[in-house]
Amino acid sequence: MVMNIPVRHHLTELPRTGVPLCLAAGFFDGVHKGHRRVIQAAVRRAATLRGVCWILSFDEHPRKLIRPGSVPLMLTSPAHKLRLFESLGVDGCLLLPFTPELAALSPLRFLERLAAGAPDWRLISVGEDWRFGRAGAGDVALLASFCRKRGIEVAAVNPVHWRGEPVSSTRIREAVRRGAVGTAAALLGRPFSLLGTVVAGGGLARGLGFPTANLMPENEVRPADGVYACYARLEDGSRWPGVMNVGHRPTLQPVAGPDPVMEIHLIGFKRRIYGQAMEVFFMARLRAERRFSSVALMTAQIRRDVREAARRLRSDKMKKACEECFTKGRPVGYSGPPKRRNEKSIKARGRSVHG
Repeated sequence: MVMNIPVRHHLTELPRTGVPLCLAAGFFDGVHKGHRRVIQAAVRRAATLRGVCWILSFDEHPRKLIRPGSVPLMLTSPAHKLRLFESLGVDGCLLLPFTPELAALSPLRFLERLAAGAPDWRLISVGEDWRFGRAGAGDVALLASFCRKRGIEVAAVNPVHWRGEPVSSTRIREAVRRGAVGTAAALLGRPFSLLGTVVAGGGLARGLGFPTANLMPENEVRPADGVYACYARLEDGSRWPGVMNVGHRPTLQPVAGPDPVMEIHLIGFKRRIYGQAMEVFFMARLRAERRFSSVALMTAQIRRDVREAARRLRSDKMKKACEECFTKGRPVGYSGPPKRRNEKSIKARGRSVHG
């Protein structure tokens, strides 16, 4: 799971390669279907221009600085987002620290700094409701006006809809927190996953014959307590089917506090991987977590959970979803480029998009 795309952290650090630079701008928490539409518009244009495509994003949600009490829990950490960006074929990421200085820049000043640091800038792709600059005062109309004078194209991309409503990070957070991982996958265009580090546990599951890896996730959003059929991708790139329990272990050594323990049993796996990175893909929720009256009853249920997870993960639907997750170099869950009508032209609303 080594990341290969370059990452920069300042407006002056965009590449000066002498070839056209296409940008996809947004916070992109979750990198869901709508986000991918924005990113792939820039990827396709860069390919047409024989240029490069970079992401323009932030390392922290802007609200963390502006309105700390209203910050949503993140679906993806910066490291997780970078892995997802790479899967979409981008060439690099400008991951800006959202500092007080940056937050204070007027929309025009922000764009001027960006243009000064990127003389090869030829296109920017954004969601149609993208806001930028101090207090979010900049909008797509201002962006188009600025870019038109400099020969920079603007792609203002419509949101993706699912069941009559726009796909959003908020909808995905709600689905994950309910344990509705199928709904989350439909909104994301890929199975919901957690990226984290394997840490040592108490060894209780090993004593029952089902050794587990305890995951310390980077993501802030946690699935509802319960048992899930999963795939895991290890640091060496290998993938394993598994069963994950998310919860507070009400039968053995109950966990105090609000944060659940996340333990995954990898079916057929024997090695120890403490300290290694792991990404876990939640394919299906099998049942809720519950308290058993005896260890024997709990062990029998775990055995049934393992069999059920293995059965579900063998299905054609799960195998296809797994291949989409793990195929190197392919956009995760990507089913072809969006149709041209999905990229809304500001020109159609009476303002020119292209410079």
